[in-house]
Amino acid sequence: EVHLVASGGDLVQPGGSLRLSCAASGFTFAKTVMRWVRQAPGEGLEWLSTIGIGDDNPTYAASVKGLFTTSRDDTKNTLYLQMNGLKPEDTAIYYCGLVTSTTLGQGTQVTVSR
Repeated sequence: EVHLVASGGDLVQPGGSLRLSCAASGFTFAKTVMRWVRQAPGEGLEWLSTIGIGDDNPTYAASVKGLFTTSRDDTKNTLYLQMNGLKPEDTAIYYCGLVTSTTLGQGTQVTVSR
């Protein structure tokens, strides 16, 4: 069974940074293309980034390109999202997922506010 748990969300001021983690289990993480998505209050899911198998060049949505960085540690079955230059509009619940599945698992709340 696929199990995904995102963590690292917090309340942060505009311009601040956070690093999210996503612990994965129940599948062969190192052989799986992964993604980050988020859901802002009252909005639908927004795709943020995809990282391939052993991929050093993740792809990003225009809204976060240059500010967010996705990485993975296959030895720890963990996906990361480094977020810099956070803005109030980045306030959302953040999830990781497999690109081949709608399963997102447990998300983590990021709130950007003074």
